Amino acid sequence: MDILEVKALNKVYSGKVATQALTDIHLTIREGEFVGIMGPSGSGKTTLLNMVSTIDRPSSGEVRIGGQNPYNMRKRELALFRRQQLGFVFQDFNLLDTLTVAENIVLPLTLDRRPLKEMDGLLKQTASKLGIEGILNKRIYEISGGQRQRTAIARAIIGSPLLLLADEPTGALDSQSSRAVMESMAEINEKDGTTLMLVTHDPVAASYCNRIVFIKDGKLAAEIHRGENRQAFFQKIIDMLSFWGGNTSELSSIRV
Repeated sequence: MDILEVKALNKVYSGKVATQALTDIHLTIREGEFVGIMGPSGSGKTTLLNMVSTIDRPSSGEVRIGGQNPYNMRKRELALFRRQQLGFVFQDFNLLDTLTVAENIVLPLTLDRRPLKEMDGLLKQTASKLGIEGILNKRIYEISGGQRQRTAIARAIIGSPLLLLADEPTGALDSQSSRAVMESMAEINEKDGTTLMLVTHDPVAASYCNRIVFIKDGKLAAEIHRGENRQAFFQKIIDMLSFWGGNTSELSSIRV
């Protein structure tokens, strides 16, 4: 089943000079895929993510998630769709400091007024998937960056969304925490079959995906698929990035 279908998508930002941010984008993500979106700064990858996440409206073309077009929905219906069908993970975590880790994770279920017993069961299950059972009673300022991001992932997946969208999830983390976060995401994808779309400029993070789509100047430029070997895929990513522009000379010696 296709979880995401993007057809002939265009985005133009009007201003004194109109800017064409995306041109004729066609992209399909099947159920259970883990797809990375890469490209130089200003290439349009975040614009694409914003169209898929229903934050920003396409100028033309179509976005379908689970067969539905969110842009045809009324405001209230869209808010519900976004909360129940999409999971979001951001670079800066977007967690509420005044709440505990547990309270942050169950927030989407609280908004849906799910029964307490059900919330408790889902919380335990989700926390154990991400290895954060031991910090559920801590406040956000008491935990590390890597733990914060795993808390944010737990919040994003607790409601079993159709599609998990991650925007530079390792951007604020050191390499060890980045790896732990990406391993968690890969595990959620493999074990639970969660469909993921990741926007990143980090080749190590990207090497955890099954497939990577490169965007340049608002257009789809290339696509590569991972085989069995992540090290070889990482090298392929580095080669593609140097081909499509971007300073990657300092990256090729990184161990993945």
